[in-house]
Amino acid sequence: MAVENPTPSNLVDEVMTRAQQEGVRFVNLQFTDIVGLVKSVTIPFEQFPDAIEHGKWFDGSSIEGFARIAESDMYLMPDLRTFQVIPWERGENTTARTICWVYNPNGEIFSGDPRAVLARATREAEGMGLTFNAGPEVEFFLFRRDEEGRIQPLPHDQAGYFDLSTDLASTVRKEMVNALTDMGIKVETSHHEVAPGQHEIDFEYADALTAADNTVTFKYALKAVAQLHDLHATFMPKPIYGINGSGMHTHQSLFDRNGENTFADPSDPYGLSATAKHFIAGQLHHAQAMSAVLAPQVNSYKRLVPGYEAPVYVSWARVNRSALIRVPRITPGRPKATRVEIRCPDPSCNPYLAFAVMLAAGLDGIKRKLALPEPVEENLYTFDEDERLRRQINVLPGSLGTALDELRKDEVVQGALGPHVFERFLEAKTIEWNEYRTYVSPWELDRYLEEY
Repeated sequence: MAVENPTPSNLVDEVMTRAQQEGVRFVNLQFTDIVGLVKSVTIPFEQFPDAIEHGKWFDGSSIEGFARIAESDMYLMPDLRTFQVIPWERGENTTARTICWVYNPNGEIFSGDPRAVLARATREAEGMGLTFNAGPEVEFFLFRRDEEGRIQPLPHDQAGYFDLSTDLASTVRKEMVNALTDMGIKVETSHHEVAPGQHEIDFEYADALTAADNTVTFKYALKAVAQLHDLHATFMPKPIYGINGSGMHTHQSLFDRNGENTFADPSDPYGLSATAKHFIAGQLHHAQAMSAVLAPQVNSYKRLVPGYEAPVYVSWARVNRSALIRVPRITPGRPKATRVEIRCPDPSCNPYLAFAVMLAAGLDGIKRKLALPEPVEENLYTFDEDERLRRQINVLPGSLGTALDELRKDEVVQGALGPHVFERFLEAKTIEWNEYRTYVSPWELDRYLEEY
């Protein structure tokens, strides 16, 4: 049977010993569907050894974007490197989780498994002697419920960026950090963000697959901790009109087999090597098609508008936060910290698919040695149309529908997803777009009903 990552026997022994010491009674076998929602099947701990050896069968036809009814049988194989006890489920029914690979009945990895999509992309990089590292910065809102207990966009506080005295969630965030730490995620910082009720917790960068696993864990862990405080954590990109939305700015770098950062060149004014410049050029070239994956909701494009620190224009810079790709400053003498930050992803994306297309676009730039345009350090929001066209600066799609049109034209981004995921993703998102564009919204009724 083909196994994506064969499990060494010593790891099996280590996990089983730890689980018994922790008194684990149940294990959640987790994976994500194509749109990035966590799916899980819970088994008694006594069934776990059999699941490790033989997998656990499930009905793939019930999962978004997986399989048709006629080809529904699939099974999950635990990746024991992801085994963790769930901190808020300790006690009489202590529960652990492990993220799984999804397999077809013939023993081959399922091409529609988003985690396998990213694994395939990273293998291409490894074939070029490169390891792709990613460090996402995930923003989110904490909302209260209304008087009837319904989830509403009611900010938990009225604090602003880095505020403390008015930050009602500082204690909640500390509990979130503790939960993430208990699940093996190394948190670097946590703070209040710009908008009321908005927060950010940053964790240490890692290889892309680990970073994606951590991002998925991050989102469901924060929701669970928020619920314990009768709050709702949402990763919706733009839940409130007129204030900043939530992004998932992602720092990226490529290391070689010797552990050296291939993006670093201290002699360059921006500290960037030729490899880094080709990588950025590739992402700029494919940015419009990538948007469908990096900003995958109708609501995502309410965030990607001028005036709210979100990128609109396809450009790069160092100090210009209106650019799509930014080159953060590093401490002198620390070339390993050289990285580039892409600013259009939002936390509603599936991180496995997002990192896969980001990597594929960058590698395409390296392989084709695409030329990097000049940086634009001016505030792009002040440019008129003539100036933008003169500088040949493209814009990101203004809607999910336009992003999907761009995706249909881009063979590199499609190739990163693979035929199965591309077709199912496009199908699901086209349905979402068509439902939205034909929906009569309260804004339209308020604007037109009485007047016309």
